[in-house]
Amino acid sequence: MLRIVLIRPGSTDFDEQGRIKGTLDIPLSENGTYQVARIVEELRETPIDYIYTSPCQAAEQTAAAVALPRRMRVRSLDELQNLDHGLWHGKLVDEVRQSQPKVYRQLQEHPETVCPPQGEAVGDALVRVRNAMTRLVRKHRRGVVGLVVPEPCASLVRSVLKHCDLGDLWKAECEAGGWQLIEVHPEGLAATT
Repeated sequence: MLRIVLIRPGSTDFDEQGRIKGTLDIPLSENGTYQVARIVEELRETPIDYIYTSPCQAAEQTAAAVALPRRMRVRSLDELQNLDHGLWHGKLVDEVRQSQPKVYRQLQEHPETVCPPQGEAVGDALVRVRNAMTRLVRKHRRGVVGLVVPEPCASLVRSVLKHCDLGDLWKAECEAGGWQLIEVHPEGLAATT
């Protein structure tokens, strides 16, 4: 059986300020560095065979820290790039809630139907993530794979792997510095084009 250790990178300044980071390439904050050290310690006894990361600084820094004591190579997966929030990049989550309350609510209730202005539709990102996870599961049928993915993309990965709802992507947007172990049943994953 394949198990995935889904790791959220340590926090960035934007996470701590409640700002939407999306595809912005932001390094770990001081607090994020401490979170990563905690994650590394918590995962010290967990065997990990491969580590993949989203292509962004905070995820790459987190993945490198997890890989270092294992002397492992980190592989970057472009398909795990965070959602492109378009014109929402850098805005406070509260700004969007106040200026676009209908869209804010829609992203909570039916996230797959939302497309940020000049950004990527959540439904399209979900298809991208589902296809990436399907390929990853085909490649690694058993063992333990570490995936370092920032929110809200991590929520999409979790939804695909656990066959569950996306949850509140606004709440997830600023969550960082955690991990969870997911058992994957490969027969349940199917790529969508």
